[in-house]
Amino acid sequence: MNISYDYYRVFYYVAKYKSFTAAAKVLVNNQPNITRMMKKLEDSLGCLLFVRQRHGIALTPEGEKLFAHIAVAFDHIQCGEEEIARDQSLQSGIVTIAASEIALHCVLLPVLKDFRNAYPGVRIRVLSQSTPQAIDVLKKGLADFAIVTAPFDATQEFSSKILRSIREVPVCSTAFSLSTGTSLTGKQLEKYPLIGLGTQSSSFAFYSDIFNHMGLSFSPDIEASTADQILPMVKSDLGIGFVPLDFLEKESMENLIILDMEPAVPPRNICLLKRKGTSLSIAASELERQLAM
Repeated sequence: MNISYDYYRVFYYVAKYKSFTAAAKVLVNNQPNITRMMKKLEDSLGCLLFVRQRHGIALTPEGEKLFAHIAVAFDHIQCGEEEIARDQSLQSGIVTIAASEIALHCVLLPVLKDFRNAYPGVRIRVLSQSTPQAIDVLKKGLADFAIVTAPFDATQEFSSKILRSIREVPVCSTAFSLSTGTSLTGKQLEKYPLIGLGTQSSSFAFYSDIFNHMGLSFSPDIEASTADQILPMVKSDLGIGFVPLDFLEKESMENLIILDMEPAVPPRNICLLKRKGTSLSIAASELERQLAM
């Protein structure tokens, strides 16, 4: 059967209110037109759906069966419309972000605070990963977008947008015979234990390239699993670590020494990656907009 959705819509309201007049009022239509449409629906189905009574109308057994199915369908349609309306007003929704540890602390967390204050009904899922892991999560479609720290190998399936640049500096504790502002040369770096991330991280690739240009091999004596573990290890007198200046802003510098390097550590970009050809939800689009501000 090829019956118009409008006929079923009218049937739903006539059956719900047990009145052609009431249905016409809700649908902003006139009773003769409503009656005519229901007669056509009955003709198309080959059965009576309504019987007239002294006080309105009643559903026939066939009408009751049809209404049971139509009511469920219309309830789902209304729920869908309401959900979309809530999403459009950012009263609900969910956003999943895959983020490297440095990107999380330097970019995402400050923005998430304001976003949550503005849209408390939107749920946020943050998957804290290394940059390669975050890209893999995005590739599998398990996140709306990824915020990662360069360098990374992004394939043609992603679009990339630079959110900001960060500067990282070598730091050590006062347990070492170094003073603030000491410029570390290649020979000096070989004298001290180094703290760094594992070989699967973008930070390892970044510092390997720097050390290679200095004729050295970047081989941390102590390997941290996440970037936010490096500073506590430095404070524990375990060696020299490289941390973003953002990490030091709220730290007590009482037992910490900020060093320099020759040549200086170049800035690193934090980027937002998205899958090409994939539309973001309204909530995810709004968070992306705020991140890019």
